[in-house]
Amino acid sequence: MKKDEYYKRLVLREFYYSNVLSAPELSERIGKSLPLVIRTLSTLVEEDILQESGYAPSSGGRRPATYTINKEALFILSVSMDQLVTRISLMSMDNRHIKGITNIELPLKNNPDVPAVLASQLGLLIENAGISKKKIIGVGIGMPGFIDVTKGLNHSFPLLQAGNVTIVEYLSKALGLPVYIDNDSSVVALAECHFGVARGQRNVMVVNVGWGVGLGMVLEGRLFRGHNGFAGEFSHIPIFNNNKLCSCGKSGCLETEASLLVLLEKTLAGLKTGRITTLPADFPSGHSETDVERILEAAGNGDKFCVELLSEIGYNIGRGIAILIHILNPRTVMLSGRGSLAGKLWTAPVQQALNEHCIPRLANYTSIEVSKLGYDAELVGAAALVMENFLTTK
Repeated sequence: MKKDEYYKRLVLREFYYSNVLSAPELSERIGKSLPLVIRTLSTLVEEDILQESGYAPSSGGRRPATYTINKEALFILSVSMDQLVTRISLMSMDNRHIKGITNIELPLKNNPDVPAVLASQLGLLIENAGISKKKIIGVGIGMPGFIDVTKGLNHSFPLLQAGNVTIVEYLSKALGLPVYIDNDSSVVALAECHFGVARGQRNVMVVNVGWGVGLGMVLEGRLFRGHNGFAGEFSHIPIFNNNKLCSCGKSGCLETEASLLVLLEKTLAGLKTGRITTLPADFPSGHSETDVERILEAAGNGDKFCVELLSEIGYNIGRGIAILIHILNPRTVMLSGRGSLAGKLWTAPVQQALNEHCIPRLANYTSIEVSKLGYDAELVGAAALVMENFLTTK
């Protein structure tokens, strides 16, 4: 990559994270000389990628002009996958969904059709949007499993590899765009630390409450993946003596008592025993995603039965968080992902678990927060994954 192109990408990445900047601010952030920054800004304005947005506050003397990205200039394809449902979106550089979010029922387990279906759906999205591929920076994908981000492999779902071709290689060839994958909880952590409540914090644990209970770790300001990229398997901390088999093949893991699948199972079991609830008469619908959303909505509206179930699961998540606090002493623990739609209903049971299982001197310095990005966190994080790799994209 030529130096001029590198500097342009360096500047654009900073605007993606900061939105509005002046030349002096940008110079300080990226550690480059002011003349170089001004020259790069001028080029990007001429190319209609950046545009002036006003003036920075005066600190004495002439107020410097501020710039922002032209929202019609560049886009990112973002993909959020879980075991059952895939969501895709064409996103602007300010994280807006250009054509809304497309939901696809796409089970990952034992499904060799995933790469082809995903390529087809992404191609259709580009076609319907009427946007040139030249304006699309790349494709970011968050997915569950043990991810080798360097090789583009998902070891947990080997059928995502089409023969000897990885899903990254397959999609890159099919779409003609650079593609990046990472663990879903890691991309959720990217979103929270760049655009969420945890923005700017250096030590944050992001708990991704979904069909499992994932963990993205930001330590000393950087996403921590561990020795070979598999750090953060929060779901599989062995906490319970319940003899319940986990998806990992072991028993007693946190996931067996604290996930949205468990919430659904316990709801159905309670209804069979005659528990009273405001859930609609056609519950369950047969669609796990819809049914969980109904449970969370009912709990938010004060349904006693659903609140009790959420409290039980929240308490169990809190037990796991107590272990994290003892080991890593984070500034913030963020509850994010699909489950965060329950909002502050998580806060009290998690705090109760910390009161019982965590040393106060440690717990008192850790803040428990619920994501404001909510279910969008993984899509936002998948887009951020593309920008994280922007400087090395060919």
